[in-house]
Amino acid sequence: MPSIRLPDGAMKRFEAPVSVAEVAAAIGPGLAKAALAGKVDGKLVDTSHVIDHDASLAIVTDRDPEGLDVLRHSTAHLLAYAVKELFPEAQVTIGPVIEDGFYYDFAYKRPFTPDDLAAIERKMTELAKKDEPVLRSLMPRDEAVKLFEHMGEHYKAEIIASIPSTEPISLYAEGHFVDLCRGPHVPSTGRLKVFRLTKVAGAYWRGDSRNEMLQRIYGSRAWCSGTRRAGRSGSRWSSTCAARTRITGTRKCAAPRSSIVRCGRNPAIGRTSRTTCSPPNRRSATSP
Repeated sequence: MPSIRLPDGAMKRFEAPVSVAEVAAAIGPGLAKAALAGKVDGKLVDTSHVIDHDASLAIVTDRDPEGLDVLRHSTAHLLAYAVKELFPEAQVTIGPVIEDGFYYDFAYKRPFTPDDLAAIERKMTELAKKDEPVLRSLMPRDEAVKLFEHMGEHYKAEIIASIPSTEPISLYAEGHFVDLCRGPHVPSTGRLKVFRLTKVAGAYWRGDSRNEMLQRIYGSRAWCSGTRRAGRSGSRWSSTCAARTRITGTRKCAAPRSSIVRCGRNPAIGRTSRTTCSPPNRRSATSP
């Protein structure tokens, strides 16, 4: 019967082990929909993580710095998934989060072109719309090496072989794409709605100029926290916004500045939720 302490000190008790997602749902449907991950006793985990003991828990959403990292990291995996769908012979290597987005390195027989990037981005959108669950599993190291060698992913097999044999290997699957990763990741690909591939650059395997040259695809997820809806009677603002993105007639705003449009305390995330964003000039806000 785990007792869960929320950041504001409130306690929730459950009759059986409970997942982070189930705790979020017990608090409210809005939080359940927004939950990207959780922090259990300070450790960042997936929403599928099961808590079987008394613990502290904070629900992580896209308003948290950790939430942004989870989104970026999961989008890097979506990029790799899309590349493997379009270019099955490509081998995946690593795909970390960086300060302004993410990248993923690939080994492929020819350079990726701008047309390839456009096709990969379209495939990412298609896969995101499928809203496939992102599932975590554990595997012994030697079995994981064999799995990735069988898949033809020799770079991944090399990475896994360098991990101590006593350490279980964490894998994430979305659709039929499987990747090595510590996580955590978003619950499903449908959470990944705003992204852009920006460029391709060369990168040596393991950063060593004596090794093979790989292709590094960069991408970004950048948004502020308010959305402007223009109307004859004026403008309204709501939460969650991506810079310069137009969706169903909604112009998403530019970088946040000053206008606080919503404020309320959420006990599950332990802080006052504030949505801040100032509209761009009138012309840019309403132009296509």
